[in-house]
Amino acid sequence: MASAAALDEDYERSLVDELRDVVVKCRWQCLGHKQEFQEKTCTRIFSIDGEDVVLVYLPPDRFYAMDVTCPHAGGPLDMGDIEEIGGHTCLVCPWHDYNFRLDNGESTSGLQQAVHAVIVVDELVYINCRAELITSAETSNSLKDSQPPATDIGSSIKDSQPPAMQDDEAVQVGETHFDGASLCEVAVRILNESSAKEKVIFTRETHQRWKGGDIIDIGSCKPPPMPCRDKSLNILQPGKIKRGKGGTLASRIAVLHSLANIEQWAIDLAWDIIARFSDVVLGDGSKLPQEFFTDFIQVADDEAKHFSLLERRLESLGSNFGALPVHNGLWQSAEETNDSLLGRLAVVHMVHEARGLDVHPKTQERFRRQSDAESVEVLDTIYKDEITHVAAGLKWFTYVCRHNSPPIDCIPKFHELVRAHFRGHLKPPFNEVGRETAGMSKEWYLPLVKS
Repeated sequence: MASAAALDEDYERSLVDELRDVVVKCRWQCLGHKQEFQEKTCTRIFSIDGEDVVLVYLPPDRFYAMDVTCPHAGGPLDMGDIEEIGGHTCLVCPWHDYNFRLDNGESTSGLQQAVHAVIVVDELVYINCRAELITSAETSNSLKDSQPPATDIGSSIKDSQPPAMQDDEAVQVGETHFDGASLCEVAVRILNESSAKEKVIFTRETHQRWKGGDIIDIGSCKPPPMPCRDKSLNILQPGKIKRGKGGTLASRIAVLHSLANIEQWAIDLAWDIIARFSDVVLGDGSKLPQEFFTDFIQVADDEAKHFSLLERRLESLGSNFGALPVHNGLWQSAEETNDSLLGRLAVVHMVHEARGLDVHPKTQERFRRQSDAESVEVLDTIYKDEITHVAAGLKWFTYVCRHNSPPIDCIPKFHELVRAHFRGHLKPPFNEVGRETAGMSKEWYLPLVKS
């Protein structure tokens, strides 16, 4: 007859196995020992796909987590403050003071931030999160040494590093593209990079270096007439591209491929506005503040993340970026505003970006009808970020108008510039909810609809 100790050991082993299965299925990930996250209130946890989260520690032993990017204008919530608002503990964005409850992500502004469950088991911090998170080397070692029930998950995280952040690649990028370079010099080098993969890597690396203070000088550097593209791409006129409607696998691939092409151009447009208008003098004699460059570096980083998500989705469906023809229609629109910061903000970042919000619901529904949950998830990630991009365009359009001498009436000026530089009229249907979330009320766009 088995001893009581042996029975207890068998029961414990069986329980651990069952718990491991639950952890894997429910996407629980071990971040490391809780002491590693108690030195500061907010810790940014990076992810493979760029969907980073912020882990918040409140003494004596409470942890919370939410997406790190503010849904209003893309502010870094890991740099925010903790405040008590309306009887609730909130994380406040450092850019525009939008607040989000730690327990459910609600905001007094009406915005909603995604939150993630966090638990502490045997001194180890676990998070339930869809994104595959990355820990530091120190955290990875603690995972290995501690051997928690979810060791398999910890090991997979420990061995994973995002393409732009691996040590050998980071050194190569630093030596080739960043040492002593100003922000505008880096922007031009990215614009001149023909490889989409390298463009993404350099963009994400620059975003991190700017945030970390490694790039300080904004500088001034003339951008190229057009960003470089891989010679293998088959570039056609916009009207020659067949757009899929998502009803078949081939059609869904065509839609995703078209979106990936747009995202690559969007990366370049963010860097171009930085380089092209870095030394512009506003009407009141002032120059653009550093926050302008921070915002558009964030936009570039988001677009790089989007391209990577779409590229991986294409590959999972048996295709790849470059398998279908592409167009440069978005860049053609930008060329018409090369001499006008207000024009560029209006046409590219307030018309084209907002149009992306308009088509999102129908596009996502087509993929949902085909039970393509993975693509729907990618599209949803892109949509949330694009709202912040429209908000950034609106924010800086109004800023430039206010800093004219005398100040410019923003909405009539927007209408004037769109009529001058945008071909055709704005066409409904409009995603009124998405536009309103970005701060764009109907008075901005309805007068531009053909009567």
